[in-house]
Amino acid sequence: MSGVRMQVVARDEAGMRLDRWFVTHFPQVTFGHLQKLLRSGQIRVDSGRVKTSTRLESGQVVRVPPIGEAPERPEGEGNPKDADFLRDLILYEDDDIYVFNKPHGLASQGGSGTKRHMDGLLKSLPNAKGEAPRLVHRLDRDTSGCLVVAKTKAAATHFGTVFRSRSARKIYWAIVAGNPAPNQGSISCFIAKQETRDGEQMVVVPNGTPGAQHSMTYYSTTDTASRRFAWVTLKPVTGRTHQLRVHMAQLGNPIIDDPRYFNIVNWEAAPGLGEGLHLHARRITLPLSSGKRLDVSAPLPPHMQQSFDALGFDADRFDVQDVDPEK
Repeated sequence: MSGVRMQVVARDEAGMRLDRWFVTHFPQVTFGHLQKLLRSGQIRVDSGRVKTSTRLESGQVVRVPPIGEAPERPEGEGNPKDADFLRDLILYEDDDIYVFNKPHGLASQGGSGTKRHMDGLLKSLPNAKGEAPRLVHRLDRDTSGCLVVAKTKAAATHFGTVFRSRSARKIYWAIVAGNPAPNQGSISCFIAKQETRDGEQMVVVPNGTPGAQHSMTYYSTTDTASRRFAWVTLKPVTGRTHQLRVHMAQLGNPIIDDPRYFNIVNWEAAPGLGEGLHLHARRITLPLSSGKRLDVSAPLPPHMQQSFDALGFDADRFDVQDVDPEK
């Protein structure tokens, strides 16, 4: 493409995030380069500045600057090893979606310095039209567990609506420092991305602060190990960046091994614990296009299972099916 292109958003692309739209139409544009083009105003929607998270509407016009043609790729694109890796992660599959058990340490999407991520690996599982599956929600790099991926544009539109309408119910398990008081309740506050002495991260801010978004999570203490550790079940109502991590730190019970938000000075971990963020997307339920409701659970990652064993937490005793995500 040698010049500026003005491209109209198709009807079946309504509700798609701008970054996902670019992955579909211009796969040669990396996430980092897309961010640079947006910051400089070279990419616009209906002549206005936008962000990677902007939701597109049918009929809108996207200004696409000269970005070069996609490199030629061999027929049957996709690394067979990547495809095998992803198939081993499948918890559920039908004609519309996959639910993967995303490993701890694997990013959902590319960014600065991130070469291996779910979004890239999905190109190894093209559908009948040769299209790569699409992420319809995301997990932090160090959060493991249930990750929903749509196989087609129509499915991405359906499940995008499901997540925006909060019809999907999510349950997370975490191991936190100390015992929450009270042992169950809700956390409701406004958070925003700001520069701190530790770099850019989400912080709790007063309502009305520029960029502030309301966030809400229900929590419940499932079990404790003395007064030093607790296994907590979390049910987010909203889906803000780093929400659960910020909320538990705000409660005074940060998640173990959180590199950004663990805020207890002179903390000493117990022997035998696994290493890594102790936050796991344990279960997700959501309506399928058929009208049925899907209910999928993901087993604990190895580092959290190690910590469960060391602390005496029994995942089988408190089966996730005993927790009603509709409440």
